[in-house]
Amino acid sequence: MAKAFIGRGLLFPYVSYPAIRLVKSADEMASRTQNERKFKNWEELPDKGRRYVREFVGRAGGFARYIKEVDSNERTIRFVQEIYDPAGRLLTVHEKFPVDLGHKQL
Repeated sequence: MAKAFIGRGLLFPYVSYPAIRLVKSADEMASRTQNERKFKNWEELPDKGRRYVREFVGRAGGFARYIKEVDSNERTIRFVQEIYDPAGRLLTVHEKFPVDLGHKQL
């Protein structure tokens, strides 16, 4: 049974939720339209998949590049973060998916 608490004069039900899942199911993965909206640049891969690329300018003058590779069904195969210095030299690679390997300094 749900508990309740008072907040700003209204009665709100208090519901406890199970632990948050860290991995999304296949049904919750981004669609091709969502990927195209989020990642403005992509290239077609020979296996009919895609490689999406997105870059962010860093506070210290460098930039980060996120690379997402998907198969023909838009299921994520690989997700990587690359960190570059202001001169454009690759400093760090962080393989995040399928296995989080942490940051590798180059």
